[in-house]
Amino acid sequence: MKEITEYLQKKNLIFKSFKEIKPKTLGSRKRVEIYLGVDLKGYYTLVMQLEKKSRVLQKEAHELMGLHEKLEILTEARITQKYILIDAPLCSKAKAFLQEQGWVVWEKKV
Repeated sequence: MKEITEYLQKKNLIFKSFKEIKPKTLGSRKRVEIYLGVDLKGYYTLVMQLEKKSRVLQKEAHELMGLHEKLEILTEARITQKYILIDAPLCSKAKAFLQEQGWVVWEKKV
């Protein structure tokens, strides 16, 4: 958790509340770290961190979008800012799809 908060501070993202949501609570078995934060203006922000060795394809991007929708239903709030930190090879179509949907995609260079 400390690692992700430090990374977000470098990106000038500061939150007044920031908590981890287990994928199991959303009915998912994916190995992804999900964080929900409230920024200083009171807007909800979703941060996902995905680490894997295989390529992230467009199908998986759709599944991550589904997790976002389930989280909005669970929290009963609209999430305005969405960030994803990917530490894996990323398909260009998946990246384009996420960006079309309003996600900010950060790729960690391996």
